[in-house]
Amino acid sequence: MNMSRWSIITLRCGIAFTFLYPPIDAFFNPFSWIGYFPTFLRGFVPDLVLLHSFGAVEIVIAIWILIGWRIFWPAVLATLMLLSIVVFDFRDFEVLFRDLALAAAALSLALAEYPRQKQLQ
Repeated sequence: MNMSRWSIITLRCGIAFTFLYPPIDAFFNPFSWIGYFPTFLRGFVPDLVLLHSFGAVEIVIAIWILIGWRIFWPAVLATLMLLSIVVFDFRDFEVLFRDLALAAAALSLALAEYPRQKQLQ
């Protein structure tokens, strides 16, 4: 079953927003976000460098999803990132449970685009 063009656009915009909001808000309110990083990632570089570096990756994924070029790959990356956020910060599951729904949306986008990706190879 093929998803409609508008369904794909809606998924792309929703997932992109999910990846754009945190780095933008972290720029203005970084200490609200740094606590979501697992302790084993912190301390190698200053917390703000870690936070904004991760934010830059999130922005790249969001823009890639919005552009729509070979969307299968950024959708898979988004799925993996969202799942890893939940797995590595399970103590905050009361807040992060929503990331599972977002990961499912990203996976849906990847699966919808997989046949097209396969044709490009």
